[in-house]
Amino acid sequence: MGFFKAYDMRGTFGKDFDLALVRRIGEALPAVVGGGRWLVGRDCRVTSEAIRDALVEGLTAAGADVTDIGLCTTPMLYYHTASGGFDGSVMVTASHNPPTDNGLKVSKKSALPVGYADGLDKVERLVQSPNPQISKSQNPKISKSQNPQIEYIDFIKSITTRPASSLRYAVDCSNGMASLLAAELFPGAAILNGERDGRFPAHSPNPLAASAREEMSEYVRRNALDCGIIFDGDADRAAFIDETGAFVQPDYLIPFVAAASLRRAGRGSGRPVVIHDVRTSRGVIEAIREMDCEPVMVPVGHAFAKPAMRKLSAVCGGELAGHYYFGDFFGCDSGALAALRILEEVAAAKAAGETFSAKVRRISGRYANSGEINFKVEDKDAATARMIGCATENFGPEKSRTEIDGVRIEWPEGWINVRKSNTEPYLRLVAECDTGERLRTWTDKLAKAAVRQ
Repeated sequence: MGFFKAYDMRGTFGKDFDLALVRRIGEALPAVVGGGRWLVGRDCRVTSEAIRDALVEGLTAAGADVTDIGLCTTPMLYYHTASGGFDGSVMVTASHNPPTDNGLKVSKKSALPVGYADGLDKVERLVQSPNPQISKSQNPKISKSQNPQIEYIDFIKSITTRPASSLRYAVDCSNGMASLLAAELFPGAAILNGERDGRFPAHSPNPLAASAREEMSEYVRRNALDCGIIFDGDADRAAFIDETGAFVQPDYLIPFVAAASLRRAGRGSGRPVVIHDVRTSRGVIEAIREMDCEPVMVPVGHAFAKPAMRKLSAVCGGELAGHYYFGDFFGCDSGALAALRILEEVAAAKAAGETFSAKVRRISGRYANSGEINFKVEDKDAATARMIGCATENFGPEKSRTEIDGVRIEWPEGWINVRKSNTEPYLRLVAECDTGERLRTWTDKLAKAAVRQ
């Protein structure tokens, strides 16, 4: 896989990309995205400062005026892009990837994402051209923004409720960018790994990795907390640990986000829309409908979710990976905002005498769910065809089929989604059934089909 991905640009520094490529990308972006005012921010990875410098060189060479907000979370950059009226922005980050990786997340005016299907493909062609036609203007300006986190923190506070003092919880910053916000937004919480270190010495910056959750799980159990929150490296995702120390599958929390968001937004004349991705549990979809909301399925990834949020005027949305989107945050995702809204629901449950895990079980207990299973295969298309063929031969007549992102097939007894990863060399499977026994049968058959040559 190359540096250019479906949602952003990402890879191993020195292998998949270098500073010369970053500079050429900076030169190409204004020509593709348009506009002369650009915003740049970065995470704390070891290579991020040098990449930022090369990017700014390219942007200014193309005639763009650049404002650098320095160290920030990715949602913080989204906020300033939209509120500051910038024509485009670039976040230097590899999000949850290993410390050897880095990358660029590009947004255009109002913080709409620029993915491969709507701009990054043109950027790739430009930087690979021996004679790119890039127009340049004179005397670009470079400025720095001081303490950009203050305005962002104030905004988040204005659209959330302060965590209830009765809650006992911890926040794991993963040695990443959430450390800029944790003390202000989560007063009273125990802070773990709050020192910014782009080598991520404590654990992986990916909270979906089981090893990244061990410290928080043990801390929650040892201290009898109500829950724990783990942020990824650039703080656009939040993952939760319940009071037993168990990981809460992120899509199960979409109804939590929706309930808190609806209380703040109120209801208009129609049914509020809540978006979700193609991997979402049937139990979640049912719960959204039971809230008198309209669930709308979208492809995986912020490059698809954010436009859908705006087109549908959705109140909120979420993904299996732990991204949650908000209508009152420009349709963008924010780990901090998601955590605060979910904490509202955890606090309300506690006040009613219900634990976090018990409240989650109202949704997760409806079906047996596999979570995301990854297969590293040489030919993803052939493996997909084998898995779909296995399913249609063995699982009975289909109820429905959706192909907006891979293939999701529904049966009365359950469903499967098979899709190619847009960021990693994997074929991904999610399955859900009415019983655990049926789920084991289905996943065993599909796994054998995936790896059979």
